[in-house]
Amino acid sequence: MKRIGIAASKISKGNTILYNAYVVLISVLFSLFIFIVAGATVVFALAIIRYVGNEIIGVEFETSWQSILAVCMASLTVVVVLFNVFAILKNVRLPRIQD
Repeated sequence: MKRIGIAASKISKGNTILYNAYVVLISVLFSLFIFIVAGATVVFALAIIRYVGNEIIGVEFETSWQSILAVCMASLTVVVVLFNVFAILKNVRLPRIQD
């Protein structure tokens, strides 16, 4: 999470508004990347479970496929959003008030 702030600091070169914008942009892009990679892994794992269930064991998996996928993706979304919010809150800088 600290690396987000380091990268945003080097890009913004001292401008607080740009720094905050880059922190949000970098963390959202990284969270989207993690969501896509983890989501593809979940879908691939569910496809393997579906194949094993249908072909080898003989258990019907078709009826609950959509609900299982929806629960997995919803929980993945919650986890990624929470980590994204924590990363943004840790790296955001508030402008200093001059007396």
